[in-house]
Amino acid sequence: MSKQDVYKKALVGRDIPILILDNQWHRLFEQLETTPEIDRLSEGLNKLLQQQGKMTTQSRDIRALKKKLMNDIVALADDMEKTPNNRKKEKEMTDLKRLLLECNDKLEQYRDDLRSIPERITKMNYDLMLATMELCYGALQENTDIIEKLVDKITRMRMELKKDEIIKEEMLDANQQLYSYMHHIFGASVMEIFDLKYNPKDKKLTEKGKQEE
Repeated sequence: MSKQDVYKKALVGRDIPILILDNQWHRLFEQLETTPEIDRLSEGLNKLLQQQGKMTTQSRDIRALKKKLMNDIVALADDMEKTPNNRKKEKEMTDLKRLLLECNDKLEQYRDDLRSIPERITKMNYDLMLATMELCYGALQENTDIIEKLVDKITRMRMELKKDEIIKEEMLDANQQLYSYMHHIFGASVMEIFDLKYNPKDKKLTEKGKQEE
């Protein structure tokens, strides 16, 4: 099963928010570098949302205009009954009816477009979700690989340090034993003559003090 199939299976029945409206989604790209596919989908989604908003506003304005036209037609019809055969009012009535038909045609067009846009938004948002998951899981996997390598490296370094610590202790003990033999063999006065400043016992105490710090 491909990654895309896994993602799709995980998203079945999920209510996916519009990603480009989610601040947390934008913050992802403070850590990750976006891809051409994500750029294309987010730009397309933004255009669809703008188109939907514009159509919704224009539909509302046209409905308001249609209501005004219908009121004007009713008022003009009353006037025409009082003054029949008035060419000026007949022309005005013709113009009002033409404008009303144009409003109806425009509203029908917007109605069809507004019915299709949500489905297109959902589809593009879904594709954007898949592209985002692909990017994020790729970054997670890459980071995980690096972490595992670092853990192995740290483990090896700790083992090496432990070995070095054992060797150091053994050498300190060896130096102390050598110094003790020399002290017993040659005596304190001879040791002073040779000005042997190195005292393994003091060195070991110094090392112990550093470790405690």
